[in-house]
Amino acid sequence: MTAGGFRVVIPARYASTRFPGKALAILGGKPMIRHVYDQACASGALQVVIATDDSRIASVADGFGAEIAMTSVDHESGSDRIAEVARDRGWDHDDIVVNVQGDAPLISAASIDLVAALLSAHDSASLATLCAALDDPDDIHDPNIVKVVFDRAGRALYFSRSPIPAVAHTGKPPNCFWWHIGIYAYRVSALLELAQTPSCELERAEKLEQLRALHTGMEIRISVATALPGPDINTPEDLEAAERFIAKGRPA
Repeated sequence: MTAGGFRVVIPARYASTRFPGKALAILGGKPMIRHVYDQACASGALQVVIATDDSRIASVADGFGAEIAMTSVDHESGSDRIAEVARDRGWDHDDIVVNVQGDAPLISAASIDLVAALLSAHDSASLATLCAALDDPDDIHDPNIVKVVFDRAGRALYFSRSPIPAVAHTGKPPNCFWWHIGIYAYRVSALLELAQTPSCELERAEKLEQLRALHTGMEIRISVATALPGPDINTPEDLEAAERFIAKGRPA
């Protein structure tokens, strides 16, 4: 791979407990997966691949010219799906792959470039991700919005669905809570290792696979996003919120 280059893989499945078929839901006149793909193509990625286990998603993606990787139906996470692609295609262990979730149609190309550059700049890191300030009390206590704390060097310390840091002992909230934006850059070596590592108790308790990486001792670098994404799509109500987001003049 060209020095400083990276790939994007978009994991997309049809099955979803809360919103079956959401990857193909129409948003702003086109399938959600097309929004994600277009943003990835607008980034500096050298290659963009849609990884799916479903022929319906593959058919739609093929219709707009995307590169497709058909993957196992048995994967429990998007990173496992991406690891299969990296392994089958023989990507170098030092290559950088960005995981752009198929339910994040309003992620920016700038965020994709930023997370890849962040990992590239830190040889000691296995992963990189992004965050943004979070100050709405409802969001702080919303378990669907993941929070993160990190050290002064920008290394992630912990991710949680609960408010972190806790304020019970002082009654005084911190200056800022940080919302974890679910985009990741991985070194291929880390992807392959994580795919072979059993889930840990913290991961199962929080339902956050990045805790497996921290549990194994991997360094995760984190930076504040320069461009905030719109809402991820987990429910039909989220789709309506994304439509309103676009209607306000935000990029689709």
